[in-house]
Amino acid sequence: MKENKRELNKVLNTGDVLVTAFGAMIGWGWVVSSGGWIEASGALGTALGFIIGGIMIYFVGMVYAELTTAIPETGGPKVFSAKAFGPNVSFVCSWAMFFSYIGVVCFEACSLPTIIQYIFPEFLKGYLYTVAGFDIYATWLIVAVIATALITGINILGVKAAATLQKILTITIATVGIILVAVSAVKGNFNNLAGQLIAGSDGVSVIKNIMSIAVVAPFFLFGFDVIPQAAEEINVPLKKVGKLLVFSIILAVAFYALVVFAIGYGLNSEGIEKSMSSTGLVAADTMAKLFNSAVMAKVLIIGGMCGIITSWNSFLMGGSRVLFSMAESNMVPKRFAVLHSKYRTPVTSLLLIGALSIVSLFCGRVMLVWISDVASFACCFSYCIVALSFLKLRKIAPNMSRPFKIKSARFVGIMAILMSGLMCVLYIIPNSGCTFTVQEWVIGIVWIVLGLVFAIVCKTKYKDNFGKTTKRCQND
Repeated sequence: MKENKRELNKVLNTGDVLVTAFGAMIGWGWVVSSGGWIEASGALGTALGFIIGGIMIYFVGMVYAELTTAIPETGGPKVFSAKAFGPNVSFVCSWAMFFSYIGVVCFEACSLPTIIQYIFPEFLKGYLYTVAGFDIYATWLIVAVIATALITGINILGVKAAATLQKILTITIATVGIILVAVSAVKGNFNNLAGQLIAGSDGVSVIKNIMSIAVVAPFFLFGFDVIPQAAEEINVPLKKVGKLLVFSIILAVAFYALVVFAIGYGLNSEGIEKSMSSTGLVAADTMAKLFNSAVMAKVLIIGGMCGIITSWNSFLMGGSRVLFSMAESNMVPKRFAVLHSKYRTPVTSLLLIGALSIVSLFCGRVMLVWISDVASFACCFSYCIVALSFLKLRKIAPNMSRPFKIKSARFVGIMAILMSGLMCVLYIIPNSGCTFTVQEWVIGIVWIVLGLVFAIVCKTKYKDNFGKTTKRCQND
């Protein structure tokens, strides 16, 4: 390695920033989960649930918006928490955030061949083995491995290349969603909402059902935080970055609410029940009914496939920047701070996450569901630390330049802490609907132990330089 005096490429424009965050949030959850949401809370109830859940995330997003513009450095939460609480808390926050990203990346890697199976039922060939009830086939593995290599390669070619892919795919998803909403508005019928507008027999049950969606909604809105990870690669005025981050959250909430309501308006309760008992892809079946064409169902599923890749791409980008930033600060081995000599991307960090994704595929989808659940908890936990950092920095550094300075900082900070803290608690308390399984507890504990090992080794090796940024390196 040799010293690299150059910085990361500052190439992301306004559109890149917006589609990176928005594409990460909308994913493909709306394709596979909308039917269950409507059955649980009703079409309007689900829309309201997402709005309430979106408000929770909005507070966290506001915190991120101010901190990102005040401290526009790669690593985001690592830098925020370091300035507020020092290197030890910063390591904990970064380690949790890193796991949350690689958990999503690994899960999306297995989701792609799974959704291909919906389009081509005969896709699965060459049975290999079964893990936790999930059958693994040769064709499934081959497609997932090739896709992982391609996405990783695109990210190595540069953040602009990854952002260009993100832009194309996000536009595709948005277009498919808009078509569904527009056609439902024209061809749907208010009578279809009978029995599924709001779920519940009385006021208490209605509120409970709406809140059941509000609680899970934030888990579908993770992703806006990839923007702070790539802060040094953004070529947009800082104040505008804050506005774009907050706007991406509003846009994602609106997308989910409109799509779910459009499904309820376009397909009656009997149709949704039939769809849930067969394919489970209610959004696709609604599209097919509205157009009276099975082809349009596959068009919507392809849109969902694009959603997988946008989330995958965004979280790979974010995860590699977290690890890169930790390596720069001597929190993990320095080799992960290596920049590609030509493309100036964190090549070793990207290769590690790509390799972990490929290895995880051999564990099957059920194992990756466990990992993604722990990853969601890790994300909420890091959000809580960032919110605490926000309040601490407002107190100890009141004169810090804040291009995007929010009003009522104390109220926003406390709400962000309470909301993210509540989401963390839901994973721990029994019978919450999100409680960890035994397997998930094991995964979480293993990750904590691994983090302790890294922290102890690096603190021993780097001593007072642990948590302090040093010079960047590039490949020869």
